[in-house]
Amino acid sequence: MHAELIPPAQTQAPNPEPLRVKDIAAALRVEPGTVYAEIKSGRLPSYRVGQGRGTIRVSRAAFAQYIADRGIPAAELAVKL
Repeated sequence: MHAELIPPAQTQAPNPEPLRVKDIAAALRVEPGTVYAEIKSGRLPSYRVGQGRGTIRVSRAAFAQYIADRGIPAAELAVKL
């Protein structure tokens, strides 16, 4: 007997990828340095992926909270949350 353990891709909940700094900068229409400053100050939660310096990623939930806290309408962004 074969039991399907994983539902088909069409019925799985979407698991969107985290955002890169350049994606956030493009969405907010600012320079990447501005995004790095927000991350460094702790206002925009992030995490590193990879060895060494790695790359910085921001979860879509953290970015959604960030823009909500600042009153930025999500409809005006260049990325879908």
